[in-house]
Amino acid sequence: MELAHSLLLNEEALAQITEAKRPVFIFEWLRFLDKVLVAANKTDVKEKQKKLVEQLTGLISSSPGPPTRKLLAKNLAALYSIGDTFTVFQTLDKCNDIIKNKDDTAAYLSTKLAAVACVGAFYEKMGRMLGSSFPETVNNLLKSLKSAESQGRSEILMSLQKVLNGLGGAAASCHRDIYKNARSLLTDRSMAVRCAVAKCLLELQNEAVFMWTAELENVATLCFKALENSNYGVRVAVSKLLGTVMATALIPKQATVMRQNVKRATLEEVLELMATGFLRGGSGFLKSGGEMLKVGGSVNREVRVGVTQAYVVFVTTLGGQWLERNFATFLSHVLDLVSHPRATQTHVEAVYSRRCVSFILRATVGSLLGEKAQIAAAKDICQAIGKQMKAVEAVVNDTNGENKSGAADIAASQHVMMVVSIAEDLLRTAAQNSRLSLQRTQAGWLLLGALMTLGPSVVRYHLPKMLLLWRNVFPRSLKELEAEKARGDSFTWQVTLEGRAGALCAMRSFVAHCPELLTEDVIRKLMTPIECAMTMMSHIPSVIKAHGAHLKASAAMVRLRLYDILALLPPKTYEGSFNALLRELVAEFTLTDNSANTTTSLLRSLCHYDDSVLLGSWLQETDHKSIEDQLQPNSASGSGALEHDPSSIYLRIPAGEAVPGPLPLGVSVIDASVALFGVVFPHVSYKHRLQMLDHFAECVKQAKGVRQQAVQLNIFTAVLSALKGLAENKSTLGPEEVRKSALTLVMGALDNPNPILRCAAGEALGRMAQVVGEATFIARMAQFSFDKLKSARDVVSRTGHSLALGCLHRYVGGIGSGQHLKTSVSILLALAQDGTSPEVQTWSLHSLALIVDSSGPMYRGYVEPTLSLVLTLLLTVPPSHTEVHQCLGRCLGAIITTVGPELQGNGATISTIRSSCLVGCAITQDHSDSLVQAAAISCLQQLHMFAPRHVNLSSLVPSLCVHLCSSHLLLRRAAVACLRQLAQREAAEVCEYAMSLAKNAGDKENSGVNINPFAPGVGSRRDSHCRHQGVNITETGLEGVLFGMLDRETDRKLCSDIHDTLGHMLSSLAVEKLSHWLMLCKDVLAASSDMSTAAPLGGGKDEELEKKDEMDDDTMFTTLGEEDKSKPSVAPRWATRVFAADCLCRIIMLCENANKAHFDLAMARSAKLRNPKNDLLVLHLSDLIRMAFMAATDHSNQLRMAGLQALEDIIKKFASVPEPEFPGHVILEQYQANVGAALRPAFSQDTPSDITAKACQVCSTWIGSEVVSDLNDLRRVHNLLVSSLDKVQAGKGSSSQLYRESATTMEKLAVLKAWAEVYVVAMKIKKEAETKPKRAIKNTDDDDEDFGTVDELPPDSLITLVQPELPILSRLWLAALKDYALLTLPAEFASQLPPDGGAFYTPETIDTARLHYRNSWAPILHAVALWLNSAGFNASESPEEAAAAMPNSQKRASSIMLNQAPGTPPTTKSLPEINKDRMHLILGVSIQFLCSPRPEEPVEHVTSCLQALHTLLDSPCARIHIAEDQLLGVELLSVMHRLLLTWDPPSVQLLVTGVVQQIVRAAQDYLQEKRNTLNEDDIKEKETCLVLGEGGESGGLVPGKSLVFAAMELLMFILVRHMPQLSPKMSDSPSHVSAKPQLSEESARLVAATVTILSDLPSLCSPAGCMTILPTILFLITRVLKETAVKSVDNQVSPPVSATLQAIKTIVTLPMAKTEETHKQWTSLIRSTLASVLEYSQPEGTKSILDEVSMLTAIALFLWSASTEIIGVQSLQNGCINRFKNALNSCDPWVQAKCYQLLLSVFQHTNRALSTPYIHSLAPIMVEKLKAVECNRPNSNTELLAVQEGIKVLETLVALGEEQNRVQLLALLVPTLISYLLNENAFASASTISKDLHEFALQNLMHIGPLYPHAFKTVMGAAPELKIRLETAVRASQANKAKAAARQPPPTIHSVPTIKLKTSFF
Repeated sequence: MELAHSLLLNEEALAQITEAKRPVFIFEWLRFLDKVLVAANKTDVKEKQKKLVEQLTGLISSSPGPPTRKLLAKNLAALYSIGDTFTVFQTLDKCNDIIKNKDDTAAYLSTKLAAVACVGAFYEKMGRMLGSSFPETVNNLLKSLKSAESQGRSEILMSLQKVLNGLGGAAASCHRDIYKNARSLLTDRSMAVRCAVAKCLLELQNEAVFMWTAELENVATLCFKALENSNYGVRVAVSKLLGTVMATALIPKQATVMRQNVKRATLEEVLELMATGFLRGGSGFLKSGGEMLKVGGSVNREVRVGVTQAYVVFVTTLGGQWLERNFATFLSHVLDLVSHPRATQTHVEAVYSRRCVSFILRATVGSLLGEKAQIAAAKDICQAIGKQMKAVEAVVNDTNGENKSGAADIAASQHVMMVVSIAEDLLRTAAQNSRLSLQRTQAGWLLLGALMTLGPSVVRYHLPKMLLLWRNVFPRSLKELEAEKARGDSFTWQVTLEGRAGALCAMRSFVAHCPELLTEDVIRKLMTPIECAMTMMSHIPSVIKAHGAHLKASAAMVRLRLYDILALLPPKTYEGSFNALLRELVAEFTLTDNSANTTTSLLRSLCHYDDSVLLGSWLQETDHKSIEDQLQPNSASGSGALEHDPSSIYLRIPAGEAVPGPLPLGVSVIDASVALFGVVFPHVSYKHRLQMLDHFAECVKQAKGVRQQAVQLNIFTAVLSALKGLAENKSTLGPEEVRKSALTLVMGALDNPNPILRCAAGEALGRMAQVVGEATFIARMAQFSFDKLKSARDVVSRTGHSLALGCLHRYVGGIGSGQHLKTSVSILLALAQDGTSPEVQTWSLHSLALIVDSSGPMYRGYVEPTLSLVLTLLLTVPPSHTEVHQCLGRCLGAIITTVGPELQGNGATISTIRSSCLVGCAITQDHSDSLVQAAAISCLQQLHMFAPRHVNLSSLVPSLCVHLCSSHLLLRRAAVACLRQLAQREAAEVCEYAMSLAKNAGDKENSGVNINPFAPGVGSRRDSHCRHQGVNITETGLEGVLFGMLDRETDRKLCSDIHDTLGHMLSSLAVEKLSHWLMLCKDVLAASSDMSTAAPLGGGKDEELEKKDEMDDDTMFTTLGEEDKSKPSVAPRWATRVFAADCLCRIIMLCENANKAHFDLAMARSAKLRNPKNDLLVLHLSDLIRMAFMAATDHSNQLRMAGLQALEDIIKKFASVPEPEFPGHVILEQYQANVGAALRPAFSQDTPSDITAKACQVCSTWIGSEVVSDLNDLRRVHNLLVSSLDKVQAGKGSSSQLYRESATTMEKLAVLKAWAEVYVVAMKIKKEAETKPKRAIKNTDDDDEDFGTVDELPPDSLITLVQPELPILSRLWLAALKDYALLTLPAEFASQLPPDGGAFYTPETIDTARLHYRNSWAPILHAVALWLNSAGFNASESPEEAAAAMPNSQKRASSIMLNQAPGTPPTTKSLPEINKDRMHLILGVSIQFLCSPRPEEPVEHVTSCLQALHTLLDSPCARIHIAEDQLLGVELLSVMHRLLLTWDPPSVQLLVTGVVQQIVRAAQDYLQEKRNTLNEDDIKEKETCLVLGEGGESGGLVPGKSLVFAAMELLMFILVRHMPQLSPKMSDSPSHVSAKPQLSEESARLVAATVTILSDLPSLCSPAGCMTILPTILFLITRVLKETAVKSVDNQVSPPVSATLQAIKTIVTLPMAKTEETHKQWTSLIRSTLASVLEYSQPEGTKSILDEVSMLTAIALFLWSASTEIIGVQSLQNGCINRFKNALNSCDPWVQAKCYQLLLSVFQHTNRALSTPYIHSLAPIMVEKLKAVECNRPNSNTELLAVQEGIKVLETLVALGEEQNRVQLLALLVPTLISYLLNENAFASASTISKDLHEFALQNLMHIGPLYPHAFKTVMGAAPELKIRLETAVRASQANKAKAAARQPPPTIHSVPTIKLKTSFF
């Protein structure tokens, strides 16, 4: 293929390849040329032009295939427009000669067609340059048009269209000729020709004025004729022509009107013309009446559907503004169509007309008008309906007005009761008034059926009554049933049957919507009436005989309802009635008692989705689905309407339907019987199955003609339904005879002339193979088809059996059918080449695709031959055989999937396969049919998945963008699906290539047309129906187009793909192109601003506002180029705006994960200065707020929700961002007004509850964010919450009647939650203020100095806002918590729930209420805990007060809240009892939640709950409560442990440790209290006092009962989670990595907290218990010390280390050591611990540097705290001394300094026995070290510090020594100090540190002298040189002081530098 890539055709390479591959080679060269010519250098092209022209014209006569000729023509035209045009006329003449040639052979046809294509391309490209030759060309084309066959005709017409397009008005002289010749072909046999004519005439009407003036009526007539017997493609093309011509007739194009004096048609005339087509159909209604009579006056459906589409084109062309202005006229016109007698001849026809008209309205009003105009249009429609209603009402107005009870004052929860009673009334009174009995019966059951959809929680209460009603409708016994037959007249029977049908329908609704209530007992009760109904079925025929055929419909309705409910129940429940039931079902669908030939509508849905190519059911996937359905072959197809089955109002709509449309009763019953047959069949015995299958064969034989087709269709649908049921139940078909019977039935239909039946038979065969699943059976079926295909020559059996092969493979898969693969493939490849029958090609290729799909890798061997066949066919099959091309596309896709990832390879074979696939994709992409193009796109998508490098995005993306504007839904779907995949990987490239399209479009005046001339519907520039022609990509790029599509598209799949695509782009691009994406969202959201100005303010809009709005609308419209002035663009719709608001929230989240600078104004500004391209979110804050504000104040509720959510996100993320210019303030402060204004409307009376609830949430976020510190400013938002709290108390007014009760629950709980959150924040601020009162005061002073803000409030200001409401709030909070506690009870305790609901919910809405409680309980719990802690435990409530605080609607609930039966007088509880109840409530709720929080719970709930527990345990009352009941504590601890197992965030773990600490402290306090009281009671029983505590005398701890054990489990878990190396299990495991990571800051805090708690545990134990747990605790503590004592750069002590040191101190000083029993154990424990510490502190080479200081501190702690006899052991002592020696000799001065400090403390120990050995062994080393300083003076502060500390120790030793040794000791100290002094010369030049040392020594000497005068003199006297040095130094010092004093009078005293230990442990 690479050889084909050259400017000139490589003729040598072409000659060398085989004949078969040449067309592909040529096509590949043309493809290359097409790309290269545009980009090539003009001079290069001109040089080679002559040769190129020769080569290209040579190809014309080599009979090229359709895709080749298209490209060839395109290239030739491009070559002339780029190069010289000298020879263009020569080439044109050559082409004309070929066209004139009389050779009619098939071989010469392709050459002719190629010449025709070239002519068209020349004129399209060069237009008026060729003007002189055009009359001859046109005549030539028109002449050959007369004699050409269908391919020639369509090709010539396409060329004529291009000629007209290229020449424009210049071709006027030929317009009439073309029109005359073309119009007769509008009724051509070939559909492709009709399409081509329509497109040609569409081009013609742009310039030919006569078409829409004089010839207007004729054009209309022609179009109506063209629509008769048309296919979908023709309908689309002709309707476009008709609609456009009509629109032009009404409002002509400006230019043409200027030229000629034109008589314009009036709107009435135009509409009248179109109406004739809609109402009369085709066949010359203007000509002879005779034909009219022959047709019998029935309307031709195809014409009606086509005209319907034309109406839409007509309105769309005229545009939205035209529609708005003329809507009233248009509406009355279409309503006249519906009510015209001709449109309503039969009921089905009436429904069809109605669907057509609603399609017209939906397609025009729905897409052209903005939301405001749509509302106006809706009002007009409602008024029209209102008029009709009035007319009907007048007739029925004598009904008695007994039921008009005053409903408004009924309490909210009574709604349902009301409905039930109305329904009962209706059913009761049906018997009284005969005129309306029927209607009343129906209405009553309809209401009850609808009631069932509210779900189990509501229905549960009414179930007994319902069961009773159902039972009473049917006779109780068989006897009653028999007796019934004899009674009654036809009317009572009709009412009875309707009643029973209604009852069954309500039952069905119950079974469908309340599956939870279907207990065995209920099913048994339901079966009584159902069985009775089944028995009744057999009696009905006799009743109908007696009373007349008009009962048939009611009887059918009963059957329908019966089948429907049985299909929902498990078949086991009605096993006994199978025989009777199956008899009914089979009779139903075999049409036994039915004279009409009704067919089921289910066949298509039971066939495989992929078979849509054969069934034509892809029409279901077009924009015209709702009207195209009318043309499907099955009975009453597309005639769905509400009146056929009123229950569809409340039943769930099938997916993808917009409006419920149940089919007529006759069809519905058959559908239901078929569906039920599928459910029952798998449960029937084999004997019965055989009987039924044989009966089916008999039925088919009996019937003849059309009836036979109908019976067969129904039977096949039933068989398919049964086989599907078998497959789903995993059961088999049955023994041989059953299979045989089934096989005969199926095989017989494979040669049925009806394609739908053949399709069904193939499907059934595949499903049978699947169900039987035996190789021999499969082989037999396959062999049968092989034989048939080898012999048969007729189309029917060839198609049927080839599909059979495909289906076999599809259902058995590659493995099961592998042995037949070769034969199947070879046969199908042969059939696919049968050029005489496109149908055979289609079916065989379709089967081939199925086989490729199902065989997977097994097909790999057949890939090459299949691919080459596919390419050959693609290059030769005429494009008009679209089905063949669609199947070729499917084959190509299947092959690509089979080869799969191999496609990335570089081998020769793979390269060939890959380039063949790419060529195939290119051909299908260029096809004119949208389905083929869609297939091409999905092929490219597959290729991109497997070999992304080889798919050229630069050409793919622009072509996808062009398809986004296609008028074909499937193509738009495919394009978006592909873009979605591309954007997932390469969003940036996709957007870039799309933008390039926008740039190119700007260069070419007719945007989009040249980009892809073959895209559907781009033919004419004024192609109004093609959404917006070409591609409307502007500076907003592809993203903008996709947002625009969201507005227009209604298809679910498409919209979800657009959402995903935008989502992928957003994730990868939004942060880099922040401004662009924010602008996009802003543009979409801003559309709502003009609406919002007036909307929320309410009713009284005055004229000015109206005018202003209109003006706004006008200014908002942006036009799309010159000719589209009449088509303003419509503002984005609310759903799109909601999506934009969600995008906004996502952008904020993405920025948060990207870079901190996005949320820091100072950083952002500096980044922007460094590089102006830096784009940071915080710089756009005002935009963000504005967008959120616009959304939050819109008129659409969903948008308001999204806006409030965005506002909340913004507040949360930006609350703490400081304002650099005003220190102490944050940037959000300036937006207070906006936030307040956004929130206010949400609290108005008529706002839906969900919005108010969301707004409450935002309020609490805003208040709690502490952005606003000024009380007056806060009040604005705070008042909103106060007002809603009043609402909670008052019970909402009548507005709550609009929404169900759970809405009120939601709102009230949201208010309480918001208050709780505010209270929590307020208490936090208050606490912070209390902990640092001094600093707070100083702060306010500073503030005053800075800004002079006088109104800065004391920091507890927020609490002053909440305080007044607290009494009420606390009660409501407790009530809500109580409700929540009850609602979380498991189902088996349902009986304990209060019968009439809780404080805020009613029993009917219990399920929805649970959700709202689940959202709001956590903050409420936290708030209650805070309140109890601060004051609540002292507050009791009198029931009177409580009642006063309660709203009326909650009076009943309040009695529940106080635990009383509603009737009893209130009993007052004592305060401790109340508190106990509250404790139980809070702990119960917390434990219940923490036991197993669902993973989707927000982490805030968990933290709130833990904080609540922590707060609660702060209060003494709660501590006593939890300590008294030890099991409660244990339970809490084990729940926490479980929580830790599932929740990872460190924040949660820290909170857990906090709560554990509180529990342990509580236990400690309690135990201490106990011990103290015992001590007071009895001093003598000292021992019993000590035995108190866990472990008693034995020391055993019982798991599950022991608090200490539970705490240790939990703490151990945390330690091992953060330091796996502590657990021997973990560290021995192979996966364990030995290198230990540095603990993160959070982990370090956690470990520290854990260690602290561990050291508290022994105090909870008795001495024996202590000995049980201490080994573990000490092991953990020492190990933590070892692992965390790592040297840091700044010598900081990490939290874990200080915690372990503290813990060692706590444990070593435990009082337990004093008891005799445990003394020995205690001693050995402490010794072992010290030994461990010594061992750990041994320096090792490998480990990270140990922190010696911490280790020494630990050792010193032991020396300090434990007695000598415990640690005075020689070995330990030596170890300790060694560690100190190492430290003294350390090269790190910090270690030395710390070591000296610790030694000081050891030397000073009161127990001399302990300190003496240390003094003896360590003092000499110290003296040596200090002496050495003289030669090596310190260079840093730390070194100086070490020396100073050392001297201090020496001084202490001097002080400790006895008087007689003092001289020797001073003899060591004094000389050392004097050696530090400098002489005068040295002093001047010394460093500051050296000087400091000198000063220090001098000060100390002067201090020591007076202390020990005698000894000092002795020492000085012994060494005169010392004395001299000292005196010199003193003199120099005094001289210096004098000088300094002279210079600055006030003397500064230089104090001795000292350092304290960071943490004092002593």
